[in-house]
Amino acid sequence: MDIWSWICELPYSDDWTQSNSPLIFQLGSSKSILLKAERNSGSISDTSVTFSICLDLPNAQKTIWVSDTCPLFSAKPFLPLLLQLLQEIISRSPTAHNSTCPRSQLENVKPESVSWIMDSHSPESFSTFFNLVFLMRLFWLCVYDAPTEVGSLYFHNLLAPNVDALSCKRSSVLRTFFVSAGVDAELCIMRTLGYMLAKWLVLRDVGVGLQSLIHCPSDNPGFSYAKESHGFWVLKGYAPVWGMNLTSCNGRRNQFPVMDVKECVLRYALAHQQLEAVIQFEYSISFQEDYIQVNARVDNLRLHVVKLGFNKNEDGEYSEERHFPSRIRVWVGPEVGSTYVAALSLGRSTSTGEREVEVQRIVKGSFGKSKIPLVKAKARTSTRTRIRNWRWDQDADGNAAIFDAVLYDNNDTGGKEVALWKPTSGCVKPASGSPNRYMAGNGPFSKAGGLVFAGAECGEGVRWRLGKEMEGSVVKWRVGGRVWLSYWPNDVKSSYFETRSVEWCDEVDLPLIPAN
Repeated sequence: MDIWSWICELPYSDDWTQSNSPLIFQLGSSKSILLKAERNSGSISDTSVTFSICLDLPNAQKTIWVSDTCPLFSAKPFLPLLLQLLQEIISRSPTAHNSTCPRSQLENVKPESVSWIMDSHSPESFSTFFNLVFLMRLFWLCVYDAPTEVGSLYFHNLLAPNVDALSCKRSSVLRTFFVSAGVDAELCIMRTLGYMLAKWLVLRDVGVGLQSLIHCPSDNPGFSYAKESHGFWVLKGYAPVWGMNLTSCNGRRNQFPVMDVKECVLRYALAHQQLEAVIQFEYSISFQEDYIQVNARVDNLRLHVVKLGFNKNEDGEYSEERHFPSRIRVWVGPEVGSTYVAALSLGRSTSTGEREVEVQRIVKGSFGKSKIPLVKAKARTSTRTRIRNWRWDQDADGNAAIFDAVLYDNNDTGGKEVALWKPTSGCVKPASGSPNRYMAGNGPFSKAGGLVFAGAECGEGVRWRLGKEMEGSVVKWRVGGRVWLSYWPNDVKSSYFETRSVEWCDEVDLPLIPAN
């Protein structure tokens, strides 16, 4: 489905020179959802086109969306169309509970940034971006603003053949758009995409009469990108939780088997969550007489599991049930196969734990009339151990430095790694593990279920020494991370538990050029 190429060819279409009838593009394999382009006649300089999305159903024909007019003979005739689609997606994006950025306060997308994106990318690359934007806008139209049967047509005939577009991995344009449009617009776009993928994955797992939904997005649906900015390397990652790789669970993998109604509602609520991660390194470069030194340290790790929806109380008693981070592994280093690194120095020793032992002895003597003195001695020993929920380690893989944080449960599981834990009995009760983990004052997470590591808590920085001959060149530096999310019942009684993981990796440019 290449909508953008069809739109760009409209001004040169022979059909329009012979007739003023609207031109029609069939969306997907069904003939029921159509994109129409209708030319508005006038003088040559005033000729414009209006797009509309129409439903051609057996018992009715209905127009469900109409675009703003696009002047055909302007420098960028279809810029108004793209701006309208983006703004409508942002205004309809699902909210993340406790968000401080209401959609109503988000300014319009700036035309200058979108115009620059259109100029700086090839038509093929931009076509991938436009098709993704169009699929997102169609989602709201077909699933929420149209009759029920249209929603089924959308998932079967539009989304199913183009589901790989939702992974965003081929869209370098999307990365450029996020950098130019700002983080608030980025969150709205990615939460819309996460909501779409959540619905898709639930329908796939239910699998009732949805044979055409067999195809699944790539192993890690979602999006990630890295950028360099003012002394920081930043990797951002988004992943719908239900699309993450399942590493352990006590049920059938990625399916809704026959189960109790409450169990179904619980899994449905868990499926509408998205992991949003920011992995941020601070770096510096120093030029010595015989070598170049690159320094890096973890500045921030921010992980949030957001619940996607439109009503804060829509999950009812399951509103406090969510996945939580149980392990984070991030790495940074030169590109694979590089030969210019002479040495890597880590900044943290392997942790051996801390223990404080306090010994106290008390001696009491008593002398009576007896010729033999009576002496009583008493000794008391106490041991105090410092226990932290998270254990931090540094390691190396080739020339890449690895920072690894693992969550241990120090309550009922005897200090076991949470990401690998499995219950020994049937029911995982809220009294075990980490009850009310988002409410407890001494818990390892924020009340909203997020996790933030900053600065020295992540350990000392690391250093690379490079040959002096690399001065003046630009090299690639890779930034990556893997996050594990676990679910244990929080406020409800359930036997369900699971752990999922997702991995991201990208490269940034590192200029080895001294400042004048």
